[in-house]
Amino acid sequence: MSGTLYVVATPIGNLEDLTPRARQMLAEVSLVAAEDTRHTGRLLMHIGCKTRLLALHEHNEEKVVGSILKMLVNGNSVALVSDAGTPLVSDPGFRLVREAHANDIKVSPVPGASAVTAALSCAGIATDRFCFEGFLPSKQVARRSLLGSLADEQRTLVFYESVHRIGESIADMSAAFGAGRQAFIGRELTKMHEQCVQETLGELQCQIECGAIVGKGEFVVVVAGSATESESSLELGRLLSALSTQLSPSDAAKIAADATGLKRNALYKMLLALKD
Repeated sequence: MSGTLYVVATPIGNLEDLTPRARQMLAEVSLVAAEDTRHTGRLLMHIGCKTRLLALHEHNEEKVVGSILKMLVNGNSVALVSDAGTPLVSDPGFRLVREAHANDIKVSPVPGASAVTAALSCAGIATDRFCFEGFLPSKQVARRSLLGSLADEQRTLVFYESVHRIGESIADMSAAFGAGRQAFIGRELTKMHEQCVQETLGELQCQIECGAIVGKGEFVVVVAGSATESESSLELGRLLSALSTQLSPSDAAKIAADATGLKRNALYKMLLALKD
């Protein structure tokens, strides 16, 4: 009988989030295929586990899959782990899992921590339908193009972002989705300096620029989906009506344009129509 490939979730920060079953699997398998053996080695040392490690990352995955499959075919079980969270979610391991299925080798999940679900659970934004976009392109043109294509997506959007680009990415999201779109930033989730902030994209941009959201660590960004056309029109009408009770049509249109990203002239005409 062939062995089993266990896809094992590991902590995204707090080491105590490793499940008892994950501890057991990491100790019982013949091999742990790890994205970074040094990183995983520290985790195994923490739980007193001496299982052999083999590096499996984006640069060598194609080369080492064959040797791991051979071990599995010969009856040895293997645990696949990434540096943090659930393997294959913006992490290596896809080729190994795909080839294991192709060779009729049992693949079994050992679920646990995931930055995506951790952020969604505390974002306060709709979770009944969402899509995960991973890391945005590093090049500005490609990033803005992708965000533009998602502007009308009605599902909640989840992104990963690095500390080096978080400011630029939030600014681009604000431009693409509107500064008034509700969003959430989870920084250093489950770690000592964890920071969770739910605000509009415009406000998040301001907090990053002024340092209230610290420019250190790893980030998960959750953005509310686009409202349906009827919902969007109703919300916009309420906003314009509220502003018009306190401000001139010109000033109300300017503030609404800043909040929504819509054209000031179009909003001004809507205000006049509402007054009529």
